Amino acid sequence: MSHTPDFDHALPAAPAAPDWLARLNPPQREAVETTEGPVLMLAGAGTGKTAALTARLAWLVGSRRAWPSEILCVTFTNKAAREMRERVGHLIGAAVEGMPWLGTFHAIAAKMLRRHAELVGLQSNYTIIDTDDQLRLLKQLIVAEGIDEKRWPARQLAGLIDRWKNRGFNPGDLDAVENELYANGRGQHFYRLYQDRLKALNACDFGDLLLHMLNVLRGHREVLEHYRTRFKYIMVDEYQDTNQVQYLWLRLLAQEHKNICVVGDDDQSIYSWRGAEVANILKFEKDFPGARVIRLEQNYRSTPQILAAASGLIGENSQRLGKTLWTELNHGDKVRVIGVWDGPEEARRIGDEIERLEREGAYLNQIAILVRAQFQTRELEDRFIQIGLNYKIVGGFRFYERAEIRDALAYLRLLAQPSDDLAFERIYNTPKRGLGDKALERLHRHARGQGVPLLRAALELCDTDELPARARNTLLALVRDFARWRESADSLAPAELVRTVLDESGYTAMLQAERSAEAAGRLENLSELARAMEDYETLGDFLEHVSLVMDNDAADDAEKVTIMTIHAAKGLEFDQVFLPGWEEGVFPSQRALDEGGLASLEEERRLAYVAITRARRRCTILHAANRRIYGQWTSSIPSRFIAEIPPDHVDSETTLSGGASLWRAQWSERDDPFAHVTRDRPDRTQQRGPGWQRAAAGTYDPTPRRVAESTRSAASFAAKPRLDLAVGDRVFHEKFGSGTIAAQEGNKLEIDFDAAGRKRVIDSFVRRVD
Repeated sequence: MSHTPDFDHALPAAPAAPDWLARLNPPQREAVETTEGPVLMLAGAGTGKTAALTARLAWLVGSRRAWPSEILCVTFTNKAAREMRERVGHLIGAAVEGMPWLGTFHAIAAKMLRRHAELVGLQSNYTIIDTDDQLRLLKQLIVAEGIDEKRWPARQLAGLIDRWKNRGFNPGDLDAVENELYANGRGQHFYRLYQDRLKALNACDFGDLLLHMLNVLRGHREVLEHYRTRFKYIMVDEYQDTNQVQYLWLRLLAQEHKNICVVGDDDQSIYSWRGAEVANILKFEKDFPGARVIRLEQNYRSTPQILAAASGLIGENSQRLGKTLWTELNHGDKVRVIGVWDGPEEARRIGDEIERLEREGAYLNQIAILVRAQFQTRELEDRFIQIGLNYKIVGGFRFYERAEIRDALAYLRLLAQPSDDLAFERIYNTPKRGLGDKALERLHRHARGQGVPLLRAALELCDTDELPARARNTLLALVRDFARWRESADSLAPAELVRTVLDESGYTAMLQAERSAEAAGRLENLSELARAMEDYETLGDFLEHVSLVMDNDAADDAEKVTIMTIHAAKGLEFDQVFLPGWEEGVFPSQRALDEGGLASLEEERRLAYVAITRARRRCTILHAANRRIYGQWTSSIPSRFIAEIPPDHVDSETTLSGGASLWRAQWSERDDPFAHVTRDRPDRTQQRGPGWQRAAAGTYDPTPRRVAESTRSAASFAAKPRLDLAVGDRVFHEKFGSGTIAAQEGNKLEIDFDAAGRKRVIDSFVRRVD
């Protein structure tokens, strides 16, 4: 292979600086014009990094420093690549069409691999398999090796293989620890079998695209030299999101010219669960000595108050390069922190706030609710349906449209209505029972011939020889399960019924066996489904509610509030942002802390930083003193992140004991700021730092405010009610005015206020009116 590129000839003289270059601010222009040597463009949130990146690309071509084919420009998404190509096209015209090496990591690696496939045992026309094909292939290997797939699911193995490939590991690179992660020390064996099978099929998965090319570059010097010579300039977007194999691949290619410019923000590295390593951007200067670090700190998105709040919060992280965001925008409102009693009140409060904003002329399309976990959306959705507020779920499904929720609802529908054949078809082999399409076809034939529903047809066929013995036994067990569950439906509350069905059907065990973050999220959603059912007396009432919710879909062109996870919101911006669920165990996530320790805490803090900096004009954080998690009422304290926001940039509001100082007092004088990571569920008052323990004991009295009232354990729901209050009494509340008690649960009251409507309050905040 020739080491001399076919494009290696003289470039025309560089033209004068274009007008668009003058529109950049000084740091942006410096990043554009510093073309030689390694450059780290440290771009804070909303600082115009995309404008600077595309301007640099246009400058390299427009100033004749390189032909378009001599520039490698890597993005993370096809959308980002298209946007960059369009922007560069506006700046320099048709020259952008000659940029064959502008694209995603996987697209560029696939293009390279087509040229060198034989070096890794493939042909150039190799197939890239999708996730379904990958799982099917792994299941075949697991069965052939005599492994119980239920105990060691194919999905778990697929996740491990993906992780190994993201880290640049070939089968021979796995150590003993990694090997033990699957089938009691057979991880390496199955990884090798899988790779061999892919080569036999002339196929690879997405992880192979980069891993194979890394192996080619490492093992074939002439190929490495060819690409090192070809790429005079390398540019990488979102460098903080690179994983190990991407990092190794880039570092190999950049060693010839060392003209590599990476753009990113260490404070927005939030994808470690996908393999991203924040260390890659933190050690850039070490990897490329003499690198120029250019900080983009002028923010064009948010108000000074929002920026100061976010900057103060992220300043608590130790692993960061550091920068100070500033803006020329008007001062704006402080970040609001609102404390409420529980999750339902949180949803009501957000709905009320959005309706107020809408009356004041705000556009729903410019309002977003960003949640840490998907299960948080359920109460918001139910509330918005109730008050007729249009919304959309971005980056996911509406709560009742998620696959695991639809599966659970199918079981419930078939319990309520045994003739629901659509529900039967959905769950008759979910989880897997070994019932195939042929068995279902025979059930349909019998059902049509006899005019009976499929569930009845299944029972009748079990008394015949129409089905193989194994299928008959499986179907009979399923029919008997439904008979038993129907008998239990009269005595069990709806929430307990769905838990029983999911457990006894094997659905819960199926998700638990997957041992993945996705499966854990599905389990959380099912727990939230059970929690939702606790508000209904009968299964029929709940199913009717779900039908109304799923049928209430506003026109596509109507303005809608956006609900999405914080992860999905990265890169977006909204005028008004609501951030619910800022409590310990929800945000920061308990699972993240338990599994990742201090590193995960810092990533959770970066996620909080991303959340706040999505807001242009106003940001509202909410926390609840009590929340149902995994179906159980849990007493919570506000997230440590709230206490870390500088108080000069916060307006706090709470109806809870302790007032505005509540959340800050709970996190003051922490002897060990990370001691809270070790706490265990379900007893969340144990193994915690001193602030937690004193608060839970009711003895923490910060100068001299008491916080014990809002940090009660879950047992507080059995607190004795005031004897002088009863349902039907007229009472007065300082905030909501006069009202009538509609319901009473311990020391909690539901009151129909004359002006404010129904609210949940604590009995100590009202007085009886005769």
